[in-house]
Amino acid sequence: TRADAMPAFQEAYGFELSNDQLLAFSGGNTAQTIRAAAQNIDGVNLAMAYGTDGALSALRLVVLEDTKGVQPVYEPAPIVRKKIFEMYPEIGELLKPVFESLDLETLQSLNASIAIEGLDAGDVAEQYLKSKSLID
Repeated sequence: TRADAMPAFQEAYGFELSNDQLLAFSGGNTAQTIRAAAQNIDGVNLAMAYGTDGALSALRLVVLEDTKGVQPVYEPAPIVRKKIFEMYPEIGELLKPVFESLDLETLQSLNASIAIEGLDAGDVAEQYLKSKSLID
């Protein structure tokens, strides 16, 4: 129901769904919408979700490309206090290959390891960085 969600897609892509074609969960719980789409509950076959959610790959759902740029892309980015950055200006270049390696599929997979498989986030991150030869 948010103006920047389904209404924005309908306007940009030129379609309109009636109320009886929509199933809205309170609070924007993406886990519920993903589950409903994956299990075809109540006839749901499409869900609004975060594209990096680990459940998407685990449930074999496909993230559709928003070719008109309706939604902002939420990508992980390093955030460093100015004082620290001034002390260590090389931080940006050191972290650049890490963040460049984090595409949609990689983020889904890493998030699934944590959220679905229950693995420790630190261990998942360490293994990923080692697999990319970004740390020893």
